[in-house]
Amino acid sequence: MITQNQVSTVIDQTVYDNHGDKVGKIKHVYLDDETGRPEWLCVQTGLFGMNETFIPIQGADVVGDHVEVAFDKDRIKDAPNIDVESGGHMSAQEERELYRYYGINLDESWQRANQPGETGWAHTAGQRERERLGSMGREREAERADLTGDDAMTRSEERLTAGTETHESGRARLRKYVVTEEQQVTVPVTHEEVRVEREPITDDNREAALRGPEITEAEHEVTLHEQRPVVEKNTVPVERVRMTTEEVTGEETITEQVRKERIEAEGDTGEPGRPSER
Repeated sequence: MITQNQVSTVIDQTVYDNHGDKVGKIKHVYLDDETGRPEWLCVQTGLFGMNETFIPIQGADVVGDHVEVAFDKDRIKDAPNIDVESGGHMSAQEERELYRYYGINLDESWQRANQPGETGWAHTAGQRERERLGSMGREREAERADLTGDDAMTRSEERLTAGTETHESGRARLRKYVVTEEQQVTVPVTHEEVRVEREPITDDNREAALRGPEITEAEHEVTLHEQRPVVEKNTVPVERVRMTTEEVTGEETITEQVRKERIEAEGDTGEPGRPSER
């Protein structure tokens, strides 16, 4: 049983049904106007959390980081749609409708609430209904009036509301690694070679030739040079690479079953079996 001290801690906690199936998240906790005790959990349900459904606190317990309730998911999903603004109040008729749907007997709840030592939800529900209607007999009369006081039926149907939510679909990364390859570069090189040149003695060079010694031995040495290729490596930036994302818009078709009420007229209507709504 969720206590008044736990109300603030259960907001946004996940609700699981009595079979361990996930139902939704708690968005509001509605309290009894007279006693201030928690009475209803308002839970976001549906494919995208677009619906808000009321679940009785009765039989609900805080278990670790979530809340477990005493009803199954299908029963909760089909509960009457009560449109109560945040911070608003549920009407007596709406509350009676929820009691009937969840199979909560107000008469038995009122009797348990007035037994010595009884506290909690039953006392809250019974006391409020007793003060509101004066007696269970008048409350039942009011219920019968709700069913028979109007000669029209309300036809309801479910409408499909679709939206989107973002999920991780994959990951991509940039990875830099080093590879080794061979490159060939052609470099022009030069070298020196010895070439012997002979000049005949002429009038132009005779004087220089006669300056030398007479017949003797001699040597003359020439130093040769050559170029050799030299390799030097330099690291230079060549490009910048980054990853970006872009949104691509497409369309997906969602198929979901929705329920609709049909109303047929029976008896002496003139058109037996013909539905009044198509």
